Amino acid sequence: MSGVDTTRPARRGWALGLIAAAQFMVIMDTSIIGVALPRMQEDLGFAAENLSWVFNAYVVAFGGLLLLGGRLSDMFGARRMFSTGWAVLLIGSVIAGVAGTVGVELTGRALQGVGAALIAPSALTLLFMLFGADPKELTRALALYGAAAPAGGTAGVFLGGVLTEYLSWPWVFYINIPIALVALVAAPKLMPGGSTGARGSIDVVGAVTVTAGLGAAVYAIVRAPAVGWGSAQTWGVLLAAVVLLGVFLGIQGTRREPLMRLSIFRTPNLGAANLAQLLLGAAWIPMWFFLNLYLQQVLGYSAFPSGAALLPMTILIMIGMIALAPPAINRFGPKTMIVAGLTVLAVGMGWLSLIRPGGTFWVDVLPASLVAALGMSLAFIPSLGTAISSARPDEGGLAAGLVNTSYQVGSALGLAVMTAVAASYGADQLGSRPALADGFSAAFLGAGLVALAGAVLAALTLRGPRPQPASEPAAHPRDTEAASGR
Repeated sequence: MSGVDTTRPARRGWALGLIAAAQFMVIMDTSIIGVALPRMQEDLGFAAENLSWVFNAYVVAFGGLLLLGGRLSDMFGARRMFSTGWAVLLIGSVIAGVAGTVGVELTGRALQGVGAALIAPSALTLLFMLFGADPKELTRALALYGAAAPAGGTAGVFLGGVLTEYLSWPWVFYINIPIALVALVAAPKLMPGGSTGARGSIDVVGAVTVTAGLGAAVYAIVRAPAVGWGSAQTWGVLLAAVVLLGVFLGIQGTRREPLMRLSIFRTPNLGAANLAQLLLGAAWIPMWFFLNLYLQQVLGYSAFPSGAALLPMTILIMIGMIALAPPAINRFGPKTMIVAGLTVLAVGMGWLSLIRPGGTFWVDVLPASLVAALGMSLAFIPSLGTAISSARPDEGGLAAGLVNTSYQVGSALGLAVMTAVAASYGADQLGSRPALADGFSAAFLGAGLVALAGAVLAALTLRGPRPQPASEPAAHPRDTEAASGR
């Protein structure tokens, strides 16, 4: 990844702030709708089994198009794609806010996802251009960037509660508008220009097939509780998803300029780190989704208290990402921290599965959610850094798109599966608190098993780093000895 920027430290600091804000926003948009879902369901007429598509419409578009976003960033320049993404996100936010029907709402959310798919990989590419020359600066920049993602996810819950309680649910989308306008003005002044030099064609067919395949898989899993797991519709759509994803892989293997070079997975640790990110998203996102519903539908919290109840998680994640994770990675290595973080996350999920119909925040929610947040904060940065470090320098956009895709695909599929699990255990019985608690408990337990599986697979597939001096950060994405274990 060429073109490292050498601008003044103050200007680079503002640029890093904008990059972190971009990551915060695109992840916040996955979670800010959580507290608003019951109000949106009432106003727009969502069926219970389709409500998760307010989340999935964003995540499927986001995850499905991230590889294309990374390719476009490599081809046309990260700064240009960064600004384009903000413009698309702004338009999608307006449409989602003014929506009066289910179809318009989901269209707006999908457009938001398209914008996020352009912003996320270009933001990460810009970070490397700005700080890639100095390993210590790069590690600090990655820590802030890494903290912005899960913190944005959890902070979105709090902001969603404030906006829904004191304004109305459309403001969870309108909040993007002023921030997008600031980004569009600031990006040309703060971000390094130029291009990485990549040229060639755009794999539109690949982008369409991977997005359609992911969407079909999520749709089949979400609809299965209503139409039956053994129905022809469920298996027909799942078969279509498998075919579409198979076509995507076939296209990637034969094109001279594919969206995703399949040989990249032969790089040590890249596949394992992306798998860890996928399972991390598959465990974490269902947790906040159903925790919101538990607080509101079982404990009877209104929108603002429900959002405020998860604020301690945000604080702990920020502390963990910035203050705890980097020195721990440096001392124990990324593999150990990924395994430990996923294990702690699984423990937190298992604790949450003990929720009761007559529970309280202090006993049933706070301690378990803090354990889960600690696990997330320990696992996220090392898995992110390891995944990015494995790619060639000229494929920075692809690596950024791939790791973001892994997390978002895991989020979408994890939520789809846990939604089906929760519904099968009673979460679709809105008038019964015991049934709802049983359904949400099953979802927490399922998410915990996903996190535990992630810990086991990371232990088996990740290569441990070679010993290194304490002054060298283990997660430095260009230190392949430390971060990739090569």
